[in-house]
Amino acid sequence: MKISRVGAFLAAITVSISLAACQSDAPPAGGGGEGTPGGGGESQVSVSGTLTAGGASSQEAAMTAWVQGFRSVAPDMQVQYNPVGSGSGREGFLAGQYTFAGSDASLDEEEYEASKEICGPEGAFNVPAYISPVAVAYNLPDVSENIKMDAETIAGVFAKKITKWNDPKIAEQNEGVELPDLNITTVHRSDSSGTTENFTDYLTAAAPTNWTYDVVEDWPAEIASENAQGTGGVVGLVSQTEGAITYADASAVGELGTVAVKVGEEYVPYSAAAAAKAVETANRVEGGAEVNMAVELDRTSTEAGTYPIVLVSYHIFCTTYSDEETVNRVKAFGSYVFSEAGQAASEKAAGSAPLSPALSEEAIAAVESITTA
Repeated sequence: MKISRVGAFLAAITVSISLAACQSDAPPAGGGGEGTPGGGGESQVSVSGTLTAGGASSQEAAMTAWVQGFRSVAPDMQVQYNPVGSGSGREGFLAGQYTFAGSDASLDEEEYEASKEICGPEGAFNVPAYISPVAVAYNLPDVSENIKMDAETIAGVFAKKITKWNDPKIAEQNEGVELPDLNITTVHRSDSSGTTENFTDYLTAAAPTNWTYDVVEDWPAEIASENAQGTGGVVGLVSQTEGAITYADASAVGELGTVAVKVGEEYVPYSAAAAAKAVETANRVEGGAEVNMAVELDRTSTEAGTYPIVLVSYHIFCTTYSDEETVNRVKAFGSYVFSEAGQAASEKAAGSAPLSPALSEEAIAAVESITTA
């Protein structure tokens, strides 16, 4: 399948799961009490109608698990999620197309100001929903070890300065590994992507010599390389191309090999635990709505066991919506996603790192603060 066809096919995919069953007599959703999503009760919640969202393709597997899990507490509600990419998700949210957005990047200052047009004077806010490592994944069937690379080597590969798998800069970090005399085919996202932003944020901070293109959501046009749309698109293309390499949410890389990234004096393979450790040291982004939970990661940490290429994917909500029915739907689904049950569902389905109890409690409280305009 050619790249253009891969992109077109994946662009047409919409994760849309209809949840229909009997009506419940429970009260409208709250944030975690008995009989509410995440509250541990057995009751259902009396929300119905459709909740429409779109955005990060990295969340696709987790979103499917969340929607399926939500069925047990809200059988009369339909949730639709279109994995169009983070940039398109935020654009759709700000245009009123989506009730909430999934995004691997929080709203920037300009987007936050624009959100006040649809969300009222406090605008929108970001809540971490999904924490996952971004894997540097490659297709080398004859190499069984995790290939080791430091940040400048990874940047050199994706900036097309290192073009062979047996280049000395790779070989010297992989003593005893038989690296093939094979061209490296780099594959990047063709769509505006929060995964690209997270990856280039790491390269900008940790590899300033070889990466001079700053932090971007859209891949630099001056770096000519292969591309495909969405997480599934780049992973699919690499899977079909021996010698190819990409960056992608770790939940989607399947049987591809992955790079162990140098942190301090050790090389750290990706894992949910190592990603969670990186988030633990993150600082909060200043500004925005009072309940904003966006974080700023330390990409140059040398702390042992920390994996620095981490994706924190957010759900972006309005602080106010125009009607009570929408508020109840958002609160019900959001409370489930951020609950212990919801986070366990995404961990099982996508290998993500669950929110800590403290972050989970704060996230549910933030969603519960949503009101009617």
